[in-house]
Amino acid sequence: MSGPDAPAHQRTEQLPRVFVGEERKELDAVLAKYPTKQAALLPALWIVQRKHGWVSPEGMAETAEVLDVTAAYVRGVVTFYTMYHQHPVGTHFVQVCTTTPCGVCGAEAVRDAFVKATGSKRLGETSPDGNWTVIEVECLGACGFATPVLVDDDFIESVTPEKVPGIVARYR
Repeated sequence: MSGPDAPAHQRTEQLPRVFVGEERKELDAVLAKYPTKQAALLPALWIVQRKHGWVSPEGMAETAEVLDVTAAYVRGVVTFYTMYHQHPVGTHFVQVCTTTPCGVCGAEAVRDAFVKATGSKRLGETSPDGNWTVIEVECLGACGFATPVLVDDDFIESVTPEKVPGIVARYR
């Protein structure tokens, strides 16, 4: 299935421009807060991601155009930060910290439990229903509360494999 009724991770149509209408007004308000256009790159990328659910190559090119920077510079920033999605993701985006301290406390089992509970086939792939994408990330900054997880924008500490089904149920 493709087209507008397909899940976001299966759509193939050309994405519309972002910085028109309300999003352009929002960008202009952001630009007023910074000394240069380039300094507004991170918030501009958030606008793109909020609009389309991810930052596509077209979104990167448009961002570069409106901020007067190169597309390569924008791509470098997008590929550096894990907070920007470089491909369509599920409705719910799960990030499991698997850095060494969390790994020692069982992060891999938490990660695997999320993959299983969400119906995702593999880490980093979106579930067949389009609702879930689970990835592992480096350090969520809560080593004292292993294993920390981000579900969308919700930070959850001290997650164990046994807690995962209940967490997933809250988002269904």
